[in-house]
Amino acid sequence: MSNLPQGLSYVSSHEWIRNEGDGTVTIGVTGFAQEQLGDVVFVELPDVGTELVSEDEFGVIESVKAASDLFAPVSGEVIAVNEQLDDDPELVNSDPYGDAWLLQIRLSHPEELEHLLDADAYSQLCEE
Repeated sequence: MSNLPQGLSYVSSHEWIRNEGDGTVTIGVTGFAQEQLGDVVFVELPDVGTELVSEDEFGVIESVKAASDLFAPVSGEVIAVNEQLDDDPELVNSDPYGDAWLLQIRLSHPEELEHLLDADAYSQLCEE
C-alpha cells in the first residue's frame, strides 16, 4: 500500500489515530478507506463534548458510491471536530492524513492505544 504514514496507529475499520502525547488523539480515515469510497461528498461528525466508547459508531462518511459508518478507535470525550469538512468534504480524498482529520478526543482509557495496529500490520490487513 502506498503512502501509509509510519508513526500513526490504525484500526481494522480504517481509521487512523495520531497520539498527540498530551492525553489526546487526532482521528481520521485512511487513504485506503477513501480510495474504496471514491469521491467523498458528506461527512457527519459528533458534537464537541460527546463521549465516545471504543468501537461505537460516531459518524458517517458518504461518497458518490456509498455511505459508511465511522467507528471510534478509542474511548474519550470529543474536544474538537474538523468543521472545514462541512464545506469541503472532498478534503478526505485529497489529504486524508492532514487537513482532513475528523476529530480530536481526550482519552478516557489511554491503555486502548496499546491494542491498535501499526502501519505494517494495517497494510497487511488491507492486502488480505
